[in-house]
Amino acid sequence: MTETRNNQSYTVLILLLLSFAAIVVHGYHPFSEDAEIYLPGVEKILHSDLFPTGQEFFASHAQLTLFPNLVAFSLLVTRLPLEIGLLVWHAASVFLFLAACWQATGAMFSSTRARWGGVILIAALLTIPVAGTALYILDQYLNPRNLTAFAAVFAVTATLEKKYLRGTAWLLFAALMHPLMAAFAFSLCFLLVLLDRLPLMRLQVPSTGALCLLPFGISLAPQTSEAYHQAAMQHGFHYIQRWAWYEILGAVAPAVLLWWVAAIAPKLGWPNLAKLCRALVIYNLVYLAAALIVDFPARFEALARLQPLRCLHLLYVLMFVALGGLLTEFVLKNKLWRWLVLFMPLCAGMFAAQRTLFPNSAHVELPGETPRNDWAKAFRWVRDNTPVNAVFALDPQYMKLPGEDMIGFRCLAQRSRLADAVKDSGAVSMFPPLAEDWWAQMQAQTPWKNLQAEDFAQLKKQYAVTWVVVQQPGVAGLDCAYQNQAVRVCRIK
Repeated sequence: MTETRNNQSYTVLILLLLSFAAIVVHGYHPFSEDAEIYLPGVEKILHSDLFPTGQEFFASHAQLTLFPNLVAFSLLVTRLPLEIGLLVWHAASVFLFLAACWQATGAMFSSTRARWGGVILIAALLTIPVAGTALYILDQYLNPRNLTAFAAVFAVTATLEKKYLRGTAWLLFAALMHPLMAAFAFSLCFLLVLLDRLPLMRLQVPSTGALCLLPFGISLAPQTSEAYHQAAMQHGFHYIQRWAWYEILGAVAPAVLLWWVAAIAPKLGWPNLAKLCRALVIYNLVYLAAALIVDFPARFEALARLQPLRCLHLLYVLMFVALGGLLTEFVLKNKLWRWLVLFMPLCAGMFAAQRTLFPNSAHVELPGETPRNDWAKAFRWVRDNTPVNAVFALDPQYMKLPGEDMIGFRCLAQRSRLADAVKDSGAVSMFPPLAEDWWAQMQAQTPWKNLQAEDFAQLKKQYAVTWVVVQQPGVAGLDCAYQNQAVRVCRIK
């Protein structure tokens, strides 16, 4: 009993150290990218006066998940400041994800060495792009996908071990966090159960595919409006025909690789690994077929927002875990120098890639630290010095501007703004009823670079905009209360 407890403590300690190392390598950016979609929902619960306008662009996502409620409740109970709470949640999600991968390797391999090889490889690759889906294995900030990721791996492992009640509980948690990503986990678990019932793999693929595409309340009615089309085209990764060749290769090659692993695993005495890889091959091909069906006919444009190839997220996780175990058993073995030759350059490359993505921000943005990024400094000034009911206008493409580092205005400044072309268009692509309002706001701000003081005054009349964030050297006739080398924050007269 004591030895078992010591082994468990040792495992937990190693997973904690790996989690810390993973954050150091991959970075932490709490207000970047999709945090602009998910964090305002948390902030709105914590402070009900926030976002008096424009909340439909994040509430549409928030209404399908308990993520904002869970995070906000935890902060209220623990009385942790928002930024500290977000870091704790993010660190916990990384730890739980690696713990889930450790459980998965236990179902795949009998060797402890292979298990650690799988976990360490996935820890080194947390921010590797998943083909052309615009997803990482885990994001550098807290969001529902990160919580669904570990729940999905736990669910698959439980199903693989025929612990169906436990697997169902993890699937339920995943569905409460992110219904669409949970649907992929459900379909893989369903395939694993079918493989147990039908060892010769005589599967009803069409019916399986139908289960894989459960919409969870998302309307599938055709969308033909110009407004919706413009929003959808902002997200080319929804459409496989717009992927680069190497992204398509990233969607197709796993089936070949996993088929090979499934063929050799029984000979090595790893039946669960073989079964999982067989299921993943079918899973991959079914979703690839679904992506082709919803992508190429123009009349199915709206169906592409279901993003069938997001199935690759879970597939990549399990594939890398399996490959890490195989690599350890047959190449790395117990040779420390081999581990260092593989993982040191790999981690250095992942670190360098993240610095390229966020060159003007601290690699790990800790709570309480003054931001290095000028845009972030301006957004914090807005949060601390403008009225809660202020409405802002920014360049609709502001998150893609050089030096901005994909920092979200709503989530960091905690103020309302007019619709943007980067993240709000994503909400429109998933929820078409928002399209006309989004398009009208986009048109009112276009062309942004040519807008003058009188144009901003028109935005005030039309949308009650009271403040504007403009790039240097600014716009004549505006009363600017804050400025730095990148931007000015100005009142609209």
